[in-house]
Amino acid sequence: MSESPSSPAKTLTAPQKALRKLGLVRDIDLALHLPLRYEDETWIVKLADAREGDTVQIEATVTACEITMRPRRQLLVTVDDGSDTCVMRFFSFYPSHQKALAVGNRIRARGEVRGGFMGLTMMHPHFKAAGGALSTALTPVYPTVAGLPQPYLRRAVITGLNHADLSETLPPQAPWPDRRGPWSLRDALQFLHHPTPDVSMAALEDRSHPAWIRLKCEELLAQQLSQLTAKRERDRLRAPQLRQKPGGLHASLLAALPFGLTGAQQRVGQEIAADLARAVPMHRLLQGDVGAGKTVVAALAAMVAIDAGWQCALMAPTEILATQHFAKLVGWLEPLGVKVAWLIGSQKKKERTAMLGMVASGEAALVVGTHAVIQEHVKFKNLALAVIDEQHRFGVAQRLALRGKMQEGGMEPHMLMMSATPIPRTLAMSYYADLDVSVIDELPPGRTPIVTRVISDSRRDEVVQRIGAQLAQGRQVYWVCPLIEESEALDLTNATQTHADLSEALPGVMVGLLHSRMPVAEKKAVMDLFTSGQMGVLVSTTVIEVGVDVPNASLMVIEHAERFGLSQLHQLRGRVGRGAAASACVLLYGTGDSGRLGETARERLRAMVETTDGFEIARRDLEIRGPGEFLGARQSGAPLLRFADLATDTPLLDWARELAPVMLDRYPPLAERHVSRWLGGKSEYLKA
Repeated sequence: MSESPSSPAKTLTAPQKALRKLGLVRDIDLALHLPLRYEDETWIVKLADAREGDTVQIEATVTACEITMRPRRQLLVTVDDGSDTCVMRFFSFYPSHQKALAVGNRIRARGEVRGGFMGLTMMHPHFKAAGGALSTALTPVYPTVAGLPQPYLRRAVITGLNHADLSETLPPQAPWPDRRGPWSLRDALQFLHHPTPDVSMAALEDRSHPAWIRLKCEELLAQQLSQLTAKRERDRLRAPQLRQKPGGLHASLLAALPFGLTGAQQRVGQEIAADLARAVPMHRLLQGDVGAGKTVVAALAAMVAIDAGWQCALMAPTEILATQHFAKLVGWLEPLGVKVAWLIGSQKKKERTAMLGMVASGEAALVVGTHAVIQEHVKFKNLALAVIDEQHRFGVAQRLALRGKMQEGGMEPHMLMMSATPIPRTLAMSYYADLDVSVIDELPPGRTPIVTRVISDSRRDEVVQRIGAQLAQGRQVYWVCPLIEESEALDLTNATQTHADLSEALPGVMVGLLHSRMPVAEKKAVMDLFTSGQMGVLVSTTVIEVGVDVPNASLMVIEHAERFGLSQLHQLRGRVGRGAAASACVLLYGTGDSGRLGETARERLRAMVETTDGFEIARRDLEIRGPGEFLGARQSGAPLLRFADLATDTPLLDWARELAPVMLDRYPPLAERHVSRWLGGKSEYLKA
């Protein structure tokens, strides 16, 4: 190659464009692009010694090479290594293949040996001319994309490895979590790109080899350093000091509530109040299981801000959830003289204009809405507290836009992010290390336990009978479907058809239909009928996943439950069990063409039956899905861990958490180099 693949070029070749597509721009990016697997080309196996199913390398002479058209066009090449013969089949080939595999040529080929009526065969083996020394290390096979062949990628990685700055960034005499001692970064990378054939493949595959330990520790340390740096940078910013007034709105709301706060709600309320009273911006994540009472905690925090003469905004991801919040907050706050404005995308122009005026003038002390709250034309008089519900559904840009709504020069609003998807400890320690975390780990008294049953779709008639029994007792029922309309790709019963079927099966019962494509006014009308108790059954898509609160609903049926994620199933189940009546959740599953449930789906449904604890559900969800899907890449395409596994590497994470502040305080140049090496400019996402 005339130039390094990582260097800029005026006209990029196809492989160079493919490298950039993989994010392999710098020499260090190439050095850290590790193999998916390895091929052993360090020895030659005689065909007579090869076992069926083994992947082996042979050296043999071509004795026949012909194109045949049966059963389809293919190149058949017969080779003989002196111990046996083998037929190599190629369904995709070029004239160059025929030339390289001409009769009499001696070649090395590597592939899976198969037996059969015609003798030994190999399908599409890798081959090259025989001769030259055998490899002394395992051959790496890298993750790649179209247009980037393995030989080019291997050369590019070697170039990057040779040119990258791999100098030491760990502090001298830093402790090491592995008793075998640390490898240098250069030695670890050299080894993982070209391991010796005597290495334990198990240690490579489960990433327990000391070379892997070095990389995982480096990666976790970079993450912890960037998180801690972001937190310290925020701590240097200024925010309004909002102190709770004795006998003020906070006390008035507490006195007016028809229920008392749980001990957990009181505790997290005090943590938030302490943050608001400081002159640095609060950046707190409020976790609580479904129905734990996060909204009232947020409302009490808003009262502190409003009492101090400032505005508060609450942003929710869906109009249904925003509507629920608005109705609840208006009921609590307007009797106290607090004006609440309302901003959603589908608002009529006249209403929107009036609301925008209330927000800009400060007449509206609290603003509730969807993404409409962060649109450019929305101007606050003096925003001091931003509350984001179901924060994992918002991207970094949206959170930054809400922060940018504060007009006071040089100051930042306090931010309270809420989530009903509990985050396991290891995730909170890593991906949310830059946040302060409060947990409501106690449900309000009077919540009835929810019994969960897994039932085959073949028994849906029994489920419909169960619905009839619930309705006869004056209860209400949810029936959730994963699709709105028929899809040829997924054999799923749709909400529209289910609505028609249940309407026919339950004569005299009002059965409603709710999905995301309905006009807002129609959605609101359906929800009002269900909330008021006039509608007995609500057939819905997952738009009811969060925010819907109907205490009289005691049965939740989830159709094709095997298609839903675990956290989504838990959220949906949380729509029942909100009143005094015994509640149940029925998970209807289909088995598809195979007649069996897949193992992952089986694990999810088993977890739902075995526990209603949101944190245990989250832990199992993390095990099943991994952190990338669980967090939605922290909602921004942010760099997630590539090498470390939070399920097994907690001791390494603990090591990185302890070392990060030491490096920032005592070795800042090393810390800066370390973060730059691993994250480049990708740590910007932490600022939100």
